[in-house]
Amino acid sequence: MTDVTERDVTTADGRVLHAYDRPPQGRSPGTEAVTVVWHHGTPNIGLPPAPLFDVADRLGIRWVAYDRPGYGGSTPHPDRSVGSAADDVAAVLDALAVDQVAVMGHSGGGPHALACAALLGERVTGAIVGGCLAPYVTATAEGFDWFAGMAPSGVTSLRAAVAGRAEKEALAASDWQDDMEFTPGDLDALHGEWSWFDAVVGPAVAAGPAPATDDDLAYVRPWGFAVPDVGVPTLVLHGGRDTVVPATHGRWVAAHVPGAELWLDPQGGHISVLREAPRALDRLVELLDRHAA
Repeated sequence: MTDVTERDVTTADGRVLHAYDRPPQGRSPGTEAVTVVWHHGTPNIGLPPAPLFDVADRLGIRWVAYDRPGYGGSTPHPDRSVGSAADDVAAVLDALAVDQVAVMGHSGGGPHALACAALLGERVTGAIVGGCLAPYVTATAEGFDWFAGMAPSGVTSLRAAVAGRAEKEALAASDWQDDMEFTPGDLDALHGEWSWFDAVVGPAVAAGPAPATDDDLAYVRPWGFAVPDVGVPTLVLHGGRDTVVPATHGRWVAAHVPGAELWLDPQGGHISVLREAPRALDRLVELLDRHAA
């Protein structure tokens, strides 16, 4: 993708974050309508979402993204929290001289997007999350059945994370296979407009299980922020047939983010729900324009 530039950013504690920058095509530099920080799933590297470039160009969206610690060109950061993403994103934005952004995350990227929306104050103006997990510690304390409706392989993987690093690493080192149990609609999307996932999943998996292990451990530990502290316009996209992250998670997130809009596609799966992303970006820009007026 020749229109995506890449650079390394050094954090205050000396780690490297590999970052990506993709301005809207057909516009003069600095005239984009909004910058959106993309938060990738597990396990992915952080390339911004090429299937959304056309709608981004139409709306004037600049994409900024980065490899989460341990993925791609970013330094590992074992035992990090989900909330640590806020400081990492702030470092990337400072390096790019970007003041305000919206955030967008899919799957495991959703919690990290919410972290930025909750912790970066006025620097974040809006959020979209798709197929997003609910916080294990907070939600289960409220009586939420976090594993209900989740595919057996996902239950095995994440229960190992709940048990701790040693058990999670032992599972990753075994011959256990993670069957994502995608819906037919997901498979259609993965073989069609969202075949882009091949470019971001392959390199992440080839590099080994360590960053995905760190992700899963972070999901089931305290996130480092409270979901109700997200105080920006937020769209929650979820598929009713999703068994990777069941729709109950999306409902929980939408119920706990003040004023969030829940877009629940009854027939959607974990990947096919991203077919709603272009319309969600339209809606996000509409909300941001309305707020700025």
